[in-house]
Amino acid sequence: MTQGEECDAASHRAVARGVFPHLCSPSPTKLTVWRKSLLFNSRGYTVYDDSDGRIVFRVDNYAHNWREEAFLMDPHGHVLLTVQRCKKVKENICWWAFLQMLSMLECWEAYKGDKNGCRRAAPPVFKATKALGNPSCTISVAATDGEHQHYKMYWSRRHEWTKLYRASISLSPVAEVSRKCGGSRPVMLGKDVFSLRLQPGLDQAMVMAMIMIIDVMK
Repeated sequence: MTQGEECDAASHRAVARGVFPHLCSPSPTKLTVWRKSLLFNSRGYTVYDDSDGRIVFRVDNYAHNWREEAFLMDPHGHVLLTVQRCKKVKENICWWAFLQMLSMLECWEAYKGDKNGCRRAAPPVFKATKALGNPSCTISVAATDGEHQHYKMYWSRRHEWTKLYRASISLSPVAEVSRKCGGSRPVMLGKDVFSLRLQPGLDQAMVMAMIMIIDVMK
């Protein structure tokens, strides 16, 4: 095993401790992300497992504030993660709050379950921040052992791809999104159909929530 392969293997082991262990596949996984809801007049996503065609995740949102909050659900409509844009702070001004107020920093957080339906809001499972005009995003994931895992996500609007790297460890992306090709010939499918490829050990729900946030940040 080369040094790069050893680093990537360490990365895959490190991310195996996901919020939803049953969604951490021991082998590479390929999902189809359709940026459409199955419900009429609703914004959202429908995500399929390429291996058997079953629906893995849903996002259905009728609300006008879909750019401020969204819910990642399982096929049965149970909320797995709530993703919310961080509110701008207007008191106790510091450099972070000041940048937020100037909209130079965009910040999102993800919470386990339906945050609005919980009596006590638990800390976010991850936070994503992006500087104005920067085609990348920094993601900090709260691990169960108290330590934080850090990621960088890059994207290209022109070439329509997104790549997730584990900060300081991965030499290659641990997850990638790109336009999906169909059939025996490399023909691009619709503009709303994408392929999501994940390396072993990644929490599929967490990565999907990250992609939802990046789609708004782009």
